[in-house]
Amino acid sequence: MTKRRIEIGLLYSRSGSYSLISEACRSGALAAIAELNADPALDLSFVPVERDPEGNVDLYGPLCEEILRDTGARHVIGCVTSWSRKEVIPTLERYGGTLWYAVPYEGFEASDHVVYTHACPNQHLLPLLEWVMPAHGRKAYLTGSNYIWGWEMNRLARERISQAGGEIAGERYLPIGSRDVGRMIEEIRFSRPDFILNSLIGPSSYEFLSAYRDLGQQDPHFQPSRCPVLSCNMTECELPAIGIAAEGIVAAGPYFRGVEGWPGGGRFGSSHEAAAYTAVRELARLLDGRPGAEALPLSQLLADGHALGGIIDPETHHTVLPALVARVEGGVFRLVHRRDRVAGDPYLTRSTHMGTGAKLRVVS
Repeated sequence: MTKRRIEIGLLYSRSGSYSLISEACRSGALAAIAELNADPALDLSFVPVERDPEGNVDLYGPLCEEILRDTGARHVIGCVTSWSRKEVIPTLERYGGTLWYAVPYEGFEASDHVVYTHACPNQHLLPLLEWVMPAHGRKAYLTGSNYIWGWEMNRLARERISQAGGEIAGERYLPIGSRDVGRMIEEIRFSRPDFILNSLIGPSSYEFLSAYRDLGQQDPHFQPSRCPVLSCNMTECELPAIGIAAEGIVAAGPYFRGVEGWPGGGRFGSSHEAAAYTAVRELARLLDGRPGAEALPLSQLLADGHALGGIIDPETHHTVLPALVARVEGGVFRLVHRRDRVAGDPYLTRSTHMGTGAKLRVVS
């Protein structure tokens, strides 16, 4: 059988502040492409069209436009930060393209041009807070990189912690890439929270975790067993960059290495790799046996029952995932809590205790 050749875009930065996450996603996507192209049961093969924004958010929109304008690709696997995702949405709308986004994000977004194959807050932040507050207390310190991920994660955390009768001991942000964590550490030392929600990314996060480990060696209150650092975006792909300072981190996500339950099975190096791999596999499932379907808008691609048997909710474009909480012990994540088959709820309409119904924001 002669396979249809379908171009798909890959838009990942191979350098810059979050290159480790990008490389994990890219590896997952390329592994899926190689498997699909070797599968004789499929009538299609994917031809990757790669562009590298090099960690420069201003290049995502133009490079996405280049893919959609100058090639046959109408589907793009890519973007790591919410900032970059929002940069490409107007381009996707202009050219009728679809972005497959394989990284956790802050929710409160709906686009007819984006599929979200990783977790949103009811699949990461809420389970994490529900686990930590009974175990450690309700006094939190919030950190974040100074862009939408940090802002929104901390906004949701403030609401949830306040509704649980908790207290915010402090909240501070750093520019992406900044290593100036000294003031955060001093505020934490002074305020003595029960836990820290870390929404920093890349080198900012690595520097903070290193400094926090030093603090814990000086004062037993800040040992991970007493005052843990929580994360909704930390995975195995960043542990080598953090080293011993990763010990005791508690993270939420839909997959950790060796934990069963990822939709469709498979063993991956991290949830970023798994989500990008799954995005490519699901796209192939939707296009197989449907010549020309690659040019359809996402709504039509999912219409007429084609979403049945797949992983995408046609209404929200999110997926059903496990909600896992794991702690780094001996350099690997060990599961401490799990909920199976949690449907993505980007607007928290099923999570009424969050009280966020008046703050919906639509990008479309």
